[in-house]
Amino acid sequence: MQRLRTIVPGFWRVFQFRPSSCEMLTSQMNKCTDEEQIFDLIERNKATLSGKQVGSAFHILWEFQKQKTSLLKNIAYVKDHPQFMTLRNVTTDKVELMNDDALVNVLYIMQQFGVEAHDPLIEALVMEAWRRLERFDITVLSKFSSCLTDQHLNFSPLMGKIADIVDNNLEAIQDLRALSVVMVSTSSLISRRFRERLVNKTELLIDTLDSSQVNVARRILQFLRNVKYNHQPLLEKCNTVFLNNMNDLDLDSISKVKELYQSLQFHSFEFLQTAKKKLTAMIPLCDDPAGLVKLFVVLGPLAGPEEKAQLTSTILLMSEELTSQQALAVLGAIEEMESRNSQLIKKIASVVHKHLDTYRPLELLKVTRALNFLHFQSKDIFVKLRELLLSGLKTSMVPHEMALLAYALSMLPGPHLDAAATARIQAVLPQCDLSDLNSFATCISKWIYCEPHTHLSSVTGKQLRLLQQLDHCGRQRLRASSSLDLLWEELRSVKGDWFYESLLENTMATLQQLAAEINVTHVVSVASLISKTSYLSTALLDRIASVVLQQAEKIHPFSMLAVILPFSILNYDPPQRDEFLGTCIQRLNTYLGTLDPLILVFLAFSLATLEYFPEELIKAIFNIKFLSKLDYQLEFLPSSLNLRVQFRLMELNRAVCLECPEFQIPWFHDRFCQQLHNKDSGSISGAQHQMYQMLAEILGGINCVRASVPTPYYYTLHFECILDKRKKPLPYESHNTVWRKVPDVHWKPNIQIAGSRLPPGAERIALEFLDARAFCRNIHHLKGISAMKKRHLEILGYRVIQIPHFEWNSMALSTKDAKMDYLKERIFGEGKSSS
Repeated sequence: MQRLRTIVPGFWRVFQFRPSSCEMLTSQMNKCTDEEQIFDLIERNKATLSGKQVGSAFHILWEFQKQKTSLLKNIAYVKDHPQFMTLRNVTTDKVELMNDDALVNVLYIMQQFGVEAHDPLIEALVMEAWRRLERFDITVLSKFSSCLTDQHLNFSPLMGKIADIVDNNLEAIQDLRALSVVMVSTSSLISRRFRERLVNKTELLIDTLDSSQVNVARRILQFLRNVKYNHQPLLEKCNTVFLNNMNDLDLDSISKVKELYQSLQFHSFEFLQTAKKKLTAMIPLCDDPAGLVKLFVVLGPLAGPEEKAQLTSTILLMSEELTSQQALAVLGAIEEMESRNSQLIKKIASVVHKHLDTYRPLELLKVTRALNFLHFQSKDIFVKLRELLLSGLKTSMVPHEMALLAYALSMLPGPHLDAAATARIQAVLPQCDLSDLNSFATCISKWIYCEPHTHLSSVTGKQLRLLQQLDHCGRQRLRASSSLDLLWEELRSVKGDWFYESLLENTMATLQQLAAEINVTHVVSVASLISKTSYLSTALLDRIASVVLQQAEKIHPFSMLAVILPFSILNYDPPQRDEFLGTCIQRLNTYLGTLDPLILVFLAFSLATLEYFPEELIKAIFNIKFLSKLDYQLEFLPSSLNLRVQFRLMELNRAVCLECPEFQIPWFHDRFCQQLHNKDSGSISGAQHQMYQMLAEILGGINCVRASVPTPYYYTLHFECILDKRKKPLPYESHNTVWRKVPDVHWKPNIQIAGSRLPPGAERIALEFLDARAFCRNIHHLKGISAMKKRHLEILGYRVIQIPHFEWNSMALSTKDAKMDYLKERIFGEGKSSS
């Protein structure tokens, strides 16, 4: 070294003073006030720039952009500047000398400036980062994973390696902000086991999170959405973060959170209520199409009449400026709002029509579904939609995409598939899962059904054969299922007539074979499927009850409604019934004050059908504070759900008054029921009309039988008659087969209401014709609501005769005489009070 000093003194001076000159240049960069000053320094020092200096140059250039408003940003100018290219070239040679933070930060900044992924510098940065991956800390790893996501490398081996590193080091990670970024980036690759570990870790860390970290909470929601896991505890904690920081949430943030909540089927009345107030104040401030569209989409479904009118008028004024995506978003919001504003629907539909050629298959499905729901009529747009859907079906190579296109076609009027499209579907069937098979079958079934029988052709014959092939493929796929986890991924979105008619039996058989795998992870999903299908499988229901009894503490209270619902709908008591229901209620009791009012109403009604009335739950619902909160919340609901909630509350009110008079809950639904009765047409089916004529003949005339009879507490009887103590029909004073106003009747203990005005020994008989909806899908077992109605009518003093459709329409009763004898036996026979 001493010799080197003597021989090359100049070299030694450069070597000795380089660190200070390096620091001096970095200091000069930090003092720059604009990009030109940075570029000037780069131009003058390009031959000597170090790895640290190029990292600083990129950092400062990006800081300038971050400090500017969107109108003042000059990203394109910087990206195309000659000295920016110089900086990129120099950096490519310095990649190996940069520290980990600078390496990934430069990669991030390059992407923010819109540099293409195939740029030599980006490729060099990614390769160097890959080599260092094992040593990256979680902060650097999270930023790198985000960069890979921006390059659409979510499914790459490199992203898989990141997921593996996080999995191996998860216990040591304490930074939830960084972890949440990696969770979102790697969500396409993780296993169910790793998903559970990430969720558990997030639950531990979120309580230590600064309450202002709304971006972290949003990323957690995004992760849950990506992995299709609506984990209630995490959703609640994230919701608390948003509620505590509502003043800091802008329109974009509120819009994103609401969208994620909808995807996760999570309802937060408090969030919507608070967001509505903030968003309403933004209406006068929105003067650009992008902001207005976002406001219309997020506020429209929540807004009152005045706010909706303001939003609608402004959207109409700006409609011609909307992009294809903005028009699609507005159309979706109109659908969610259930709007009947024909001017708005027509205008937005015309804008969408102009952009139809630019939409992808899923977007075409959204357009078709929205126009169908809104009852929009336009031959031009439907013809264009059909052309695009058929064209996509014939050219696509992706089975799921083809299934979406076929499903959209099934919503359009007229024939849907030609021979070429049918052949394309047939070719991809072996690659389809149950969800895709269901979409194809829905389309084909409707095509066959809509085709006039006079025009049946060879094409229709091919469709029939294809439908048979779909059935075969579906059964094969079910028989091959060996994992409940994998099977459930396919069953998650399956619904419709084809599935219920063709594959339901096979599906339930497969689930019964896999019943041992049902645990707290699957119990809610399996229960929900049983509720939707009305298929009574005692083996599956007993397994659900067993899981609840063993692991109730692992099932979130919000999920208890879904667990109880199939037992309620199907009128089934599992072994240890009281212990099972008691365990469910015990899990709920501490949450009664926080559970959503809608959930409580539906839950209490479900329990009522099972003759189970927990006093604490009932009194939590029937009090002024709860009912006021529920009444206010109804304003935020779509009209169909609003009516359903009110109807269930009425039915619960009726059940409590009739079955639990000791609770002293008043009946307060007269006005609501009278409104429903005034809207009811009182029409009866063909079978009921035939039965009415026969009853009149049997009982001695139409003045001895009444149809569509209202009862106290607003039940409706198909038919009613009165027999005296010698079983002789008693005529009514005046005959009327239409609705009459029912007098207000409240419960009075120990009084037989229906018989209170009859002669001594007489009885009032209710005859009910039960169609297929009153029974389980697979067996003739009476469902919960029909059983509860019978129970209530008996409390009101009626003798109830239920006439099942399968008896009335059986071969044994194929003649009028046989039907007459059947009715006589049911009405006059001894001890024949019910089916």
